[in-house]
Formats: sequence, structure tokens, C-alpha cells
Amino acid sequence: MSGIQWLVNIAGLGVIVWIVWYFWLYERKGVVAAEAGDVQEVRIRVKGGYDPDVIVVKAGKPVRLHFYREEEVSCSEMVIFEDFNQSAHLPPFQETVVELTPQEPGEYGFQCQMGMLRGKLVVE
Repeated sequence: MSGIQWLVNIAGLGVIVWIVWYFWLYERKGVVAAEAGDVQEVRIRVKGGYDPDVIVVKAGKPVRLHFYREEEVSCSEMVIFEDFNQSAHLPPFQETVVELTPQEPGEYGFQCQMGMLRGKLVVE
């Protein structure tokens, strides 16, 4: 193998390692929902993903999630909370509020209708 082939192979291996770390091994820290009276609230930006994508809330208290979609990509037009049997259409450049009350501690995923954009609701 020539020097260029070695360099290309090492660069490719580095990219593979970075992808594995970023998508499967990197632990994202959660954002704790702000309490406004009896409701826990979080604002979520939707653009190529959910930001924040890990939200920490308390069990038994209502949660109000404010989604603001900053794009027109078809993948991000819905958010689905399968564990709560709830979903919402997210019109572009508008805020959509999703309200739910998780009763049991645990981790509950949410995603777009294609399963490409993912987030997690951590209930303590």
C-alpha cells in the first residue's frame, strides 16, 4: 500500500470511530424543565433535530413542551410520543405546544414520523 492509501484508510477509520461515538456512545446531558406554577415547561427548537433532545421532568406534574420548527423539511413535520399515545403536527416557523403528564419515572422517547429525529423525556 502506498502512503496515500494508508492516509485514506486511517482517515476513514477515524470517521467511523467518530460516528460510532457520536451516535451510540456519547451521553447527552438533559435540560431540566423550568417550573411555572404547577406546570413544567421547556422550549424545543426543531431544526435537523430537537434542541434540547433530552428533557428532565418530575413525575406526576404536567409538562408543557413548546416546539418551534425552524425548517420545512418533511421529516420534522410531526412529533410522536408513542408511550403517551400522543402526537402533534409541527407547522414550519410556528410554535406548537404539547402537554402531557408522565406519572411513572423512566425514560420515554419521542421522535419524528420517520424515526430519524429523536429525543428523550427523562421522568424522575
